Amino acid sequence: MTANLRQVVIIVAVLNLAYFGVEFGVALAIGSVSLFADSVDFLEDASLNFLIAIALGWSAKRRAHLGMALAGILLMPTVATVWEAWHKLKAPLPPAPVALSLTGAGALAINLSCALLLVRFRAHGGSLTRAAFLSSRNDVLANIAIIGAAFMTAYTLSGWPDLIVGLGIVALNATAAHEVWKAAHREHRQELLASGSGTLSE
Repeated sequence: MTANLRQVVIIVAVLNLAYFGVEFGVALAIGSVSLFADSVDFLEDASLNFLIAIALGWSAKRRAHLGMALAGILLMPTVATVWEAWHKLKAPLPPAPVALSLTGAGALAINLSCALLLVRFRAHGGSLTRAAFLSSRNDVLANIAIIGAAFMTAYTLSGWPDLIVGLGIVALNATAAHEVWKAAHREHRQELLASGSGTLSE
């Protein structure tokens, strides 16, 4: 199971890293907050899955510590998006709707594939694998929202739908980070209890 999981998370990491370059380039070209947030999230997901591949052979205690650290990593797109959104608020120009929708659709295809690859492993590997699955699942929801924002942008010729979706991605990442932190903290507590029980039984 561990070998299969390692192979899957490496594939997921490579897919995320490849699409990060695509989406980040488009985000800068058309001035899209939602694509910017999602592209940074692709980079975060690549880092997350590479770290999981490395840490799979670690003890439960060390995995729990890394899980807590990964909760912080999950917040990286949040900080980046808030910064970009702040600048966009000064001049909320609409991004190109066609480029926005096509890039969002490509991101959806990548993230849906990653979520399907990870879904059977979400109960294995503790908080680490849960972090990867939650991130991919949230990204699917975010990409659907990006495509919706593209249609709203075309209809309203406003930059607000893109901005609102970008801030929605902030909320999704914050929620995922909280869930991963709780799972990692629970694993750490269980490991401490097990170590204490072992000491007492000796």
